[in-house]
Amino acid sequence: MPRVSAPVVKLVQRTTEPAGVQTLRSTAAAVIAYSAAVWLLPEPAPLTAPLTALLVVQVTLYATLTTGIRRVNSVIVGVLIAIGFSSLVGLSWWSLGLTIFTSLLIGRLVRVNEFVPEVAISAMLVLGVSQVADTAWDRVWETLIGAVVGLLFNLLLAPPVWVGSAGSSIETLAARMGTMLRSMGEEVVGNNPVSRAAARLHEARRLDHDIVEVDASLRQAEESLTLNPRVRQGLLHRVVLRTGLDTLEICAVVLRVLSRTLTDLAKARTEESLFPADVAELLQELLGHLAEAIESFAVLVTTQLAADAEAAEERLADALARSRATRDRVADLLLEDVQEHPRQWQLHGALLAEIDRVLAELDIEERTKRLGEELDRRSGEAHARHPRLRALLRRLGRQPA
Repeated sequence: MPRVSAPVVKLVQRTTEPAGVQTLRSTAAAVIAYSAAVWLLPEPAPLTAPLTALLVVQVTLYATLTTGIRRVNSVIVGVLIAIGFSSLVGLSWWSLGLTIFTSLLIGRLVRVNEFVPEVAISAMLVLGVSQVADTAWDRVWETLIGAVVGLLFNLLLAPPVWVGSAGSSIETLAARMGTMLRSMGEEVVGNNPVSRAAARLHEARRLDHDIVEVDASLRQAEESLTLNPRVRQGLLHRVVLRTGLDTLEICAVVLRVLSRTLTDLAKARTEESLFPADVAELLQELLGHLAEAIESFAVLVTTQLAADAEAAEERLADALARSRATRDRVADLLLEDVQEHPRQWQLHGALLAEIDRVLAELDIEERTKRLGEELDRRSGEAHARHPRLRALLRRLGRQPA
């Protein structure tokens, strides 16, 4: 078998990524739309057809079906405006400005929502080339050809599923939270400077930005699963990922509060150790177990194969069991320490309460219960929204994703 060069391997790897796949799909749709327009219309260069196909072919099938109509409307309205202006006044600086103003105004009236600028863009693109067209209405036909090709392209060749990238984002978020917990475990040993504790608090607060990015990635994954014929259990995958991110978001909030508690303790104990040596050692062990539990939880919610999911659940259960056992030992030692040194006892209680909240959020039985409730709720909402569509799909022998 011939050896493949490294640059070729890298090129193939890039094209198998979602962004590369989408680039190839958009290019193919535009070329097909152009070829169809050349074959069906007398236009020498029907560029509006590939332009429309590019606008219609979205990253996900759901986005295509939900936004395609608005995109087509925006292009057609822009084309019609350009046809009118080109036939009446021609192309000049003032007619261009008037075309843009009119396009933006009419775009809002016809309710194309976020695609209002595309009305003006389409009008500008057509305004210059419509002067040489044999008939201006060919531009409308080009737009319709491009729209049909784009829609059919996504229906026949379903877009990629973005679950992998969303899963990687969730696991990266959990890994960062685990790293923070282990760092906190190192800082509870001995005297923790206030500046160091404050830096850890700021780092915990920055988790909000990571969650926003993961949420955007997850929304794209949810869209790629919706109505995608390549996915059999789209609703289940969406709910598992969404509820998993919700749990990690709550854990991130608790992690921020935990950092606040340790910072307050550092401020109150500047001349002494944060905890007695035996408490600090167990607390470091406990935070390490919590880090492992959060990371195992992320693997569990992002794993689709049954065997891998079962192994991830076992790791999570083991990490939770060790965390609870260590937590009880820490609670006993902290109680003894409070009786001897009652200063800042309320912070000790807050520390235990925050750890309990994380353990409760990661609990497997509670997660299974929440997952079932969310599946029932979403299924009920879907049936209530589209009863006729659901009945038709059942008759065809397909359950909707």
